[in-house]
Amino acid sequence: MVWQREWGTFAETVGYRALEPELSPMNEETIFDLASLTKPLATSLVVMELVDSKRLKLSQALEDLIGQEVPKEKMPITLKDLMAHQSGLPPWRPFYKMFPHTPSEGMKKKVREWILYSCPLGCEPGTKAIYSDLGFMLLEWAVEVATGQTLAANARSRFYQSLTPDTMFFYQRSAPLKYESERFAATERCQWRQQVIRGVVHDENAYAMGGYSGHAGLFGTVHGILCLALLLMEHYLGQRSDWVKPRTVQEFFSRQQTEGSTWALGWDTPSEGGSSSGRYFSQKSVGHLGFTGCSLWMDLERALIVVLLTNRVHPTRQNEKIKGFRPLLHDLVVEELGLS
Repeated sequence: MVWQREWGTFAETVGYRALEPELSPMNEETIFDLASLTKPLATSLVVMELVDSKRLKLSQALEDLIGQEVPKEKMPITLKDLMAHQSGLPPWRPFYKMFPHTPSEGMKKKVREWILYSCPLGCEPGTKAIYSDLGFMLLEWAVEVATGQTLAANARSRFYQSLTPDTMFFYQRSAPLKYESERFAATERCQWRQQVIRGVVHDENAYAMGGYSGHAGLFGTVHGILCLALLLMEHYLGQRSDWVKPRTVQEFFSRQQTEGSTWALGWDTPSEGGSSSGRYFSQKSVGHLGFTGCSLWMDLERALIVVLLTNRVHPTRQNEKIKGFRPLLHDLVVEELGLS
């Protein structure tokens, strides 16, 4: 789906939301596993509102954020470090294999304890960008401590319930499935779970932790994502200030000064070469990718939003053609709009 201030909205669907066990055509109401779009469209969104309302501070240390004593090497980690992927925590660990338990929400406590007390840092906090799912798992914890509610409850009550009813939600293993599985885009033929994943979170760690965490577990439609993207862009441009102050969005959308980093706070910005946003998106752009094949890019200078939702991991994650397709699509959009 494409939105641009002067041209309005354009949406198109092609292909299938499932190839197995039978072909199921894609449509605009298809629900996608948004994978790491959970980071900007849930975790970062909630943190942004909490910072805006002064319930959290970007300078807060990890110990204060989670209300627990932390090891000496992790004491310098701040909320800002976690948001900007500069905490020093590693990208990923196969937590779902580490504990011989039935996956449950109780796993979250065990995973958090392992990250806090057993996970070595790859670098000194604040010195280098390392994209990290683990950092966003701790951000979920910080949200719970600050509000007394789960991340899912915060996102629903603060944003989704009034803005995107029935189009954005977290998967939770303890709750009944809200929609028939046929509405979901299928993802991988999972070797661990011995089935084609559909209507269930693809990310193994999120599944093992009860269905979601701060890094993955959000589901949504293209219309829901566009609604949230428009909200953020209008606040960034100063056209609205009813949810958060424009300067708060501007701060979260600003690239950090860490050497070699393209990260803002919870969002990525275009790299100098080879960006998934293509050749034309301005440096005043923010976006994010999802492992399942989803992406969102916003050119704040051109007032342009491109939402691409695919299930490229269906039936296998070995299909990596989307790496070449994403920049090509963004280039074509900009060229067709005459903005290149």
